[in-house]
Amino acid sequence: MYNKSRRGPSAAGRPAQNSRNRSARPAGPRSFSGNSRPKRGGFTGAYIDPKMFINKAVAALPEEPHVVKTLFADLALNDQLKHAIGKRGYLHPTDIQAKTIPHILEGKDVIGLANTGTGKTGAFLLPMINKIMQDPRQKLLVVVPTRELAIQIQDEFFAFTEGLRIQSVVVVGGANIRPQIQRLRSRHNVVIGTPGRLKDVINRKELKLEGFTNIVLDEADRMLDMGFIADVKLLMSLLSSPRQTLLFSATLSKEIEALVQQFLTDPVRVSIKSRETSAQVDQDIVRVGKDEDKVEVLRALLAQTHFKKVLIFARTKRGAEKLADALYKMGFKADSIHGDKSHYQRQRSLQLFKDNRVEILVATDVAARGLDIPDVSHVINFDLPGSYEDYIHRIGRTGRAGKTGTALTFIN
Repeated sequence: MYNKSRRGPSAAGRPAQNSRNRSARPAGPRSFSGNSRPKRGGFTGAYIDPKMFINKAVAALPEEPHVVKTLFADLALNDQLKHAIGKRGYLHPTDIQAKTIPHILEGKDVIGLANTGTGKTGAFLLPMINKIMQDPRQKLLVVVPTRELAIQIQDEFFAFTEGLRIQSVVVVGGANIRPQIQRLRSRHNVVIGTPGRLKDVINRKELKLEGFTNIVLDEADRMLDMGFIADVKLLMSLLSSPRQTLLFSATLSKEIEALVQQFLTDPVRVSIKSRETSAQVDQDIVRVGKDEDKVEVLRALLAQTHFKKVLIFARTKRGAEKLADALYKMGFKADSIHGDKSHYQRQRSLQLFKDNRVEILVATDVAARGLDIPDVSHVINFDLPGSYEDYIHRIGRTGRAGKTGTALTFIN
């Protein structure tokens, strides 16, 4: 049962918005069960049977190291790189890392299929850093769908290359292009970017891909969903040949398969997809009656003490901002992240959430893919996802690193 206690004033300092606050009608406990079909309204997403949002979490199983016998020490990596890995406390590679790194070190093209949170970033960064250490003339292009993921990959890169004198540049939209161009003009081995901004700097003749002999396409299915597939094809056509191409994705659609056929050479395929949803995410639905205030139902849930670090998904940018504003005015430490915010604002909101200075982050699907946010206790689908695949990626933000999480989906 859920009580109706409200939290105190926000200490996060979120700027007040002009949105109107919702009515504060008392709301009693709500059942997390039922299978009524949601009202569709103007939403054009695919219908998903509400029963698919219900799944009881199982006890956390032993970590991958008990299954994967490989040690990082066993891999053919540079000793300095192994030392950097050890400093971060990593002893065993994850499944995707253990099964792809040897092939990448051999120079083969690789397709890696794995669910979110399985260590895909390390799977391509470590062997590519090793390749650059062996030959400093090597250059790597990493193409990702969102600026947040680009910055997260750069953070991982920094952690592994401290003291190695290997430089990277992040090239993403929504941020001032001038500093990015200045960094591109300095010495670097790695460029991490989003397709649109990469095209922009190429058109300005600030980035020439002819010298790049390695490319990683990370979250390839998400780039397809966001309409970047033509841009990706253009970028790949500009690269040096021969080259080494690595493609990582959660799914492999026919469009991505066509991309593979066109640009990859005899790729090794590795699949670590063990099940559709995380076994460690307790999934259920929240029924909202036609006469109930949906925001009030949400407020009653969030007032419970075990809702500690909550990621809420809204369908639109305006809806995310409006909901975050309403929650903030109710006294919650809430913020938002969506495409209408500037690069700086998005990074600030994300960092506040990661640092636990904000306890609730309302997001559009920009936060559903690839981002590693520690210790998210709950994912709430305030608005229904556009597809079941989107749902899987949303709830993948919780129940990570062997911990159990909770995912709740609002059904009208």
